[in-house]
Amino acid sequence: MITEIILLALAIPTGLILAWLADDELKDGKKWFVALFYVSLALALFFLFYGKGYIVLTFVFIAIVSFISAIKATKRKSFK
Repeated sequence: MITEIILLALAIPTGLILAWLADDELKDGKKWFVALFYVSLALALFFLFYGKGYIVLTFVFIAIVSFISAIKATKRKSFK
C-alpha cells in the first residue's frame, strides 16, 4: 500500500518535469492532455472493477501527469 502511494506521488514531479520540458507544446496540446486525463480516469475506474490493481495504478499515474500538464498549460504566461 505504501509503495503504491509513493509511486503515485511520483506522478506529480513527473508531470511538472514534462510540462517544463515541453513548454512550447503545452498550448497546442492542452486539449489532448485534458482528453488523456478523462480517458485514463475512465479506464482506471473500469479496471478497478474488472481488472488488476497494477493496471489501475498505471492509468491513475497517467491521469495525474496529464492533469498537471493541462493545468500548467492553462497557467502558462506569455511574454510576447
